[in-house]
Amino acid sequence: MRFDGYQTIKVLATLAIAGAGGLLASALSLPVAWLLGPMVAVAVASATGLDTRLPNALSQVAFFVLGVQAGSGVTPDVVGQIAIWPFSFAIQMVGVCLITLATYAYLHFGLKWNHETSLFASLPGALAFVVAAAEDTRTDMQRMLIVQTARLLLLIGALTPFLGWLEGGGATEAATRGEPGSPSQYALLFAVSLVAALLGRMLRIPGGLMLGALIGSAAIHASGVSEVAVPSAIALPCLVLLGTLIGSRLYGIERKALLSLMPISIVCFLIGIAFSALAGLLAVLTLPLEPGKVALAYSPGALEALTVLAFQFDIDPAYVAAHHVVRFMGIALIVPFLASRVKRRRARLEDQ
Repeated sequence: MRFDGYQTIKVLATLAIAGAGGLLASALSLPVAWLLGPMVAVAVASATGLDTRLPNALSQVAFFVLGVQAGSGVTPDVVGQIAIWPFSFAIQMVGVCLITLATYAYLHFGLKWNHETSLFASLPGALAFVVAAAEDTRTDMQRMLIVQTARLLLLIGALTPFLGWLEGGGATEAATRGEPGSPSQYALLFAVSLVAALLGRMLRIPGGLMLGALIGSAAIHASGVSEVAVPSAIALPCLVLLGTLIGSRLYGIERKALLSLMPISIVCFLIGIAFSALAGLLAVLTLPLEPGKVALAYSPGALEALTVLAFQFDIDPAYVAAHHVVRFMGIALIVPFLASRVKRRRARLEDQ
C-alpha cells in the first residue's frame, strides 16, 4: 500500500473510527471491548465504502505484540496437556470435514450454486489459499468472498459475547493481567519472541509472525525464566489494530451484493457453528478438556483473532493456536488437490 499524505489521513480516520467503537463497547461493558468495538465500527465503515485498509507494517506490529502477549498465558500446566492434543486434532478435523460437506450441500443442492463456488465457499478458513485456487476456476469470486468474509465477522461477533457469558459475564480486560518486569526481562522476552517470529515467517508457517512470537514468549514463561506481561499501554492499541484489520475485510465488497448474500452467509455460519459444536461436544465428553478452550479451538476460522481471544479469556492460547494451525494446514494441503479435480471435472463436461 502506497503511504503518502492522503493515505495517512485515511489511516488516521480509520483508527479514529476504531477507537470510537472501542470506547462505546467499553462503555457498554462488552467482553473484549477493544477488539469487538473496533471490529464492528470498522466493518460498518468498510461496508459504506470507506477505505479502511491499514499499512502492512501496522498489522505486522500488532500480530507480533499480540503473539508475545498470548505466549505469556502458557504455563507448565498447559505443557502437561500436550499429550492429548493429537486426539483433539483428529476430532477437530472430522468437524472440519462435516462443516465443508454440509455447507457444500446447502449451497450446491439447496441454492443451486455451481460446483466450484459451492466448494470453495464451504471451506472453513485458509482464505488466501482458497482464493488463489479458485481464481483459475468458474468460481463466482464475489459470492465466495462475501460468504467467507461475512462468516468470519459473524464468528468473532457471536463468539466473543458467548465466551464472555461462558466465563462469567461482564467485560474482560485480560490485557492488564500479569506482572511488571525489569527492562532486562522485557528485553529478553521481546528478543526471544522476535527471533521466533522471524523464523516462523521465514518458514511460511500459517500466522507465522504471531505464532512464532507466541512460541518464543511461551518458552520464556513456561520455563519459568520470566513471568512478565506485555504492558497494557502496548497491548491495548494492538488489540484495536486487530479489530480494525478484521473489520476492514469488508472493504471493496459491493454493498448491494453484501446485503443480498447476508442471509446465505448467516446460514453458512450457523452450519459451521453447529458442526463445530458437535465436534467440540465429542471432545469434551471423551477428553479432559474445558468447553471454553474447545469452543475457541474448534471454531472455523480466524487463527490470529481466536488466539488473541484465548488469551483475553485466559483459555490456553497455545492449545487454541495449535488447532487453528492444524486446520489451516489441512485445508491448505487439500486445496490444490481440489482445484485440480475441479479443472479435470470441467474438462470432462466440456468434452461431452
